[in-house]
Amino acid sequence: MFHFILGLPWLVVLLRFILPLPWIWPAKALLAGVLLVGSQQVLLNRISSGSVFAPEYPRPLIIVLNFLFGATLLLAVFQIALDAVSLVLALVEGQFPAIPPETRYIIGLAAFGLAAFGVAQAVRIPPVKNVEISIRDLPESFDGYRLLQLTDLHLSRLFPAPWAEAVVKKANDLKTDLIVVTGDFIDGHLEKRRADVAPLAKLEAPDGIFAIPGNHEYYFGYDDWIEHHTGLGIRMLMNEHAVIERGADRIVIAGVPDLAAFGRPMPNPDLAAALKDAPAEAPIVLLDHQPRMAAETAKAGVALQLSGHTHGGMVFGLDRLVARANGGFVSGHYHVGGMQLYVNNGTALWPGFALRLGRPSELTVFTLRRRA
Repeated sequence: MFHFILGLPWLVVLLRFILPLPWIWPAKALLAGVLLVGSQQVLLNRISSGSVFAPEYPRPLIIVLNFLFGATLLLAVFQIALDAVSLVLALVEGQFPAIPPETRYIIGLAAFGLAAFGVAQAVRIPPVKNVEISIRDLPESFDGYRLLQLTDLHLSRLFPAPWAEAVVKKANDLKTDLIVVTGDFIDGHLEKRRADVAPLAKLEAPDGIFAIPGNHEYYFGYDDWIEHHTGLGIRMLMNEHAVIERGADRIVIAGVPDLAAFGRPMPNPDLAAALKDAPAEAPIVLLDHQPRMAAETAKAGVALQLSGHTHGGMVFGLDRLVARANGGFVSGHYHVGGMQLYVNNGTALWPGFALRLGRPSELTVFTLRRRA
């Protein structure tokens, strides 16, 4: 059913865009076949690689398939919009207008051009985004404290070792006080991703590297990955916290496992356990991969929650649907009760939908500010 649903945009393109073109049949069949392959790239991932999440074929091919997938989706949207305009004109004028081939050529060029741009935006090294967060009664010595969030790296054949090395270099050049990774490090099992995650061992920050798992860790050998991340010098906060000190002043960095743990024989997220024995006066920064429990988290006295998972919705417009599955949170800075929530657009994204339009990737540097 899932793959059939993904094929519906292709069906719209076939019936309403390709068939009316004044082309010879072999040319129409070739275009239809190429776009059909792109529309079913997730199925190809499953057949060829055993997982819809981790295609194990060359990076250029993954990029091309994502381009074709994006072009098919955009073509379907543009064609539906064209048909809607035609319907309105038909109601006004009493007959459907003739659509010249040039109109279809224009929307075709627009769809293919936007798809190329969207894929390029998805696979680039993310730009730096600076965000100031004012925290009530933040200890004075932490005013100006800088924290870098990486999230949804999805290291894979699409985001391989050279990409990871470039991200790590850019992260280290920012010279923040602390680095956190809020889940979804990888797509693929350890034996296939070992080299791709190796650059993460070079992440450097004076107060350390802290992280939590995302839902994708649970798809590819959770125990292996948690142990391996720890071996890279990353402290995994599994329902626990760390205290960062500046003299007598302190802040707390806490972390919980992902909601995907429920129903599995592994630690479930437990915020109470993560905050147990935390200094009462210290502001709490919580790492939680998915943002949808933020309203409940706010009741626990957390000052700032950092999340990812949504990829920002990836495409403007589509983000509204993604928000509905995540408690209404999809991208950027929110105030939830007395807590602040930041939902990161992601350092990368899932290789099965590598398209960004209006929702750019980011390396997010938070500067904490004291608010009386």
